[in-house]
Amino acid sequence: MAKDIRDIIKDSPSQGPKLPKGHQARFEARLQANFNLKKTQQTSSSSQLWIKIAAIAIAFVAVSIFGYFQLSKNSLGDSLVESVPGIETQSDENLLHLADISPDLKRVEQYYISGIKGALASLTITKDNKDVIDGYMQQLQLLNAEYESLNFDLTQAGPSEEIITALVDNLKMRLDLLMKLKTKLKELKNNTNENISSIEV
Repeated sequence: MAKDIRDIIKDSPSQGPKLPKGHQARFEARLQANFNLKKTQQTSSSSQLWIKIAAIAIAFVAVSIFGYFQLSKNSLGDSLVESVPGIETQSDENLLHLADISPDLKRVEQYYISGIKGALASLTITKDNKDVIDGYMQQLQLLNAEYESLNFDLTQAGPSEEIITALVDNLKMRLDLLMKLKTKLKELKNNTNENISSIEV
C-alpha cells in the first residue's frame, strides 16, 4: 500500500551533514584575523559616503547641463527674432512708422509684430528641420527688406492709403508665412514620427 509522502519525511531521520563542534567559531576567528572585518566595515561606510557625494555631484552637473540647454533653446527663439531685420522698431528714428500716423494703426502694427515675434520665439530648430526654417527665413528677410523700403517711402512721400495698405499687407504676409512654416514643421514632425513607427513595426 502507498504511503503518504509526509509520513515518510517525518519517519526518516534528517540526513544532513553535521559540522564538528566549534567549527563556526574557528572559521569566524580566521576571517577576523585575515580580513579584519572592523576595518572593512569602516572602509565600506566611508566609501559609501564618497559614493553618495559623487552621486549628488553627478546629479547637480546633469541638472546644470539640462538647464543650460533649455535656456539656450529658449534664447534661440530670441536670437531668431533679433536676426530678422524689420521686426524691431526701426533704429533710424527719422523714419515714419504706422504707429506714428494714428493710434489705430499703432495697435495694428503692434498686433502683427507681437504675433511675428511670438511665432519666431516658438520655433525649435533641429537638424531635421533646419533647411526648411532657413528657406522660410530667407523669404521673411525679403519681406522685411520690403517693409523697410515702404517705411522709407512713407517718410519721403507722407502717409497715403496705398503705402499704409502695403505696410499692413506686408505685416500680414510675414505672419502668414510664419504660420505656414509652423504647419510645415508639424507635417515634417508627423512624417518623421510615422517613419519611425513604421520602422519599429
